Amino acid sequence: MTAKRNKIILLEDDETLGYLLTEYLSMNEFEVFWAKNGIDCLKMLEQKNYDLAILDIMLPDIDGFNLAERITSLHPTLPFLFLTARSLKVDILKGFSLGAIDYLKKPIDEEVLVVRIKTLLSRLDEPTKSKKTNITYQLGQYLFNSVNQELIYKDTSIDLTNKESQLLLYLISHENTLCTHKEILTQLWGKNDYFSKKSLNVFITHLRKYLKNDLSIKIENVHNRGFILKINKS
Repeated sequence: MTAKRNKIILLEDDETLGYLLTEYLSMNEFEVFWAKNGIDCLKMLEQKNYDLAILDIMLPDIDGFNLAERITSLHPTLPFLFLTARSLKVDILKGFSLGAIDYLKKPIDEEVLVVRIKTLLSRLDEPTKSKKTNITYQLGQYLFNSVNQELIYKDTSIDLTNKESQLLLYLISHENTLCTHKEILTQLWGKNDYFSKKSLNVFITHLRKYLKNDLSIKIENVHNRGFILKINKS
């Protein structure tokens, strides 16, 4: 039986780099679809489903950050990472705040890129492996469907991103227990560093905003240690 080849959309306007990455990733069992500009990328996303998007930032027709916002809006379940020459701290933080699962700097060794992609995709698959045991969770007045990545409050539905869904599921599975920064980052980000911690704080803010309609639900911050999901069931 032939193993599944993960579909990757690669957005890279540099002809030489785009060709090399496409060839190398294809040799390493990925099915790569190369877009050379932002408009083509959006069109290709409408034509089929992908497992991962690799995005450049400096593009000829649209800023990569703006493109990421559009992708998140139109394809909220698609994980994406940035592969770019822009390496300032402000750019890295913005990338993670937009929902990127990683931010890689050019130039990057092709072998390292393959390992990072495989690690990220295997981690993204982990929540779906447990979907047969439980997919719907009651959080106060909310319902959370972990498979559809949907948070429901009365007649309102919120579509969560991959990372938001993973983080909420992790907090639910450790309800009323301190989830340390290190534990969360190691499990969901694969690394415990400054930028990942900043990204975690952004996603915690997102979840608090989504859950604000039920005052019995709190994601408490334990200073310099981590977070606790508490639900008052009285």
